[in-house]
Amino acid sequence: MVHSNTPHSSIALLGVPVQDGTHEKGCLMGPDALRTAGIVETLRGLGFSCTDHGDLSPVTTGSDSISEPKGKAINFAKIAGWTQSLSDKALDMARSSFPLFMGGDHSLSMGSVAGMARYAAEQKRDLFVLWLDAHPDFNLPKTSDSGNMHGMSVAAFCGLSELSGVYGGPLEHPVNTSHVHMMGIRSVDRQERDLLKQHHVCVNDMRILDEVGVIKPLQQLLDAVKQQDAMLHVSLDVDFLDPSIAPAVGTTVPGGATFREAHLIMELLHESGCVTSLDLVELNPFLDHRGKTAELLTDLTASLFGRKIFDRPTRRPHFRHGTD
Repeated sequence: MVHSNTPHSSIALLGVPVQDGTHEKGCLMGPDALRTAGIVETLRGLGFSCTDHGDLSPVTTGSDSISEPKGKAINFAKIAGWTQSLSDKALDMARSSFPLFMGGDHSLSMGSVAGMARYAAEQKRDLFVLWLDAHPDFNLPKTSDSGNMHGMSVAAFCGLSELSGVYGGPLEHPVNTSHVHMMGIRSVDRQERDLLKQHHVCVNDMRILDEVGVIKPLQQLLDAVKQQDAMLHVSLDVDFLDPSIAPAVGTTVPGGATFREAHLIMELLHESGCVTSLDLVELNPFLDHRGKTAELLTDLTASLFGRKIFDRPTRRPHFRHGTD
């Protein structure tokens, strides 16, 4: 079981149909695409008890209740509403189940990770984050060229003061930046690169993965999590994957993880028993090819929860030759 170091034996799924953090429309349909791809049925088929909590709604935040940052941060008040609502919901879900958050753009992790950090604090444990993404998402309003807040998520849940307004004030339980381990990075802004170095975020870009593979950097993270008896949140962005196998994302960057690299990561995570929560983000069905990316994310989730290669069903073909 993935969460063998927690008392929970059930999975709680939550749709977070936020797209206010990105310029590309369509990822609010992501949760329903995952449901259509059979994510609930797949997990139940692996023997898990699953509860779908439907889709989250944001709280309303007035301009007088949040502190707008200096710089460019599009839809800041809307993102604050999603973040505060999700942080509370994530904490509640974690108390009884393994939380699985279905997005939606990557700004949702401002809330999901913050809620899991609150739960970790209740358990007197630290929280580590495995960030599987083409982008570090460590921008600030003053460093972001686009102002899209899905590019500021890690900076927010690590407690950088410029983004504290999304939580309504200083973050009580920020994630230690040295506990954030990134894999698959291949698109970084210049000032963002300086911030990552300044805050000692562990970045394994695609050059490193090309040289040493995925096992060594992943094992370093898992060893650290086990040594500290910490919890591990996994945040999987579709653009971590190569666009040739996962086209349904508005921020495609060539040269991403292959099918087998992605499954190997999930299989190793399962075997570690360290993972305590999961984000699936940036799935934009409007850009998909016949559900190809939604099915791949569902398969990767199944690998995280213990499905072996021999157990994986053969996909039905999308076309047929001749007639029966």
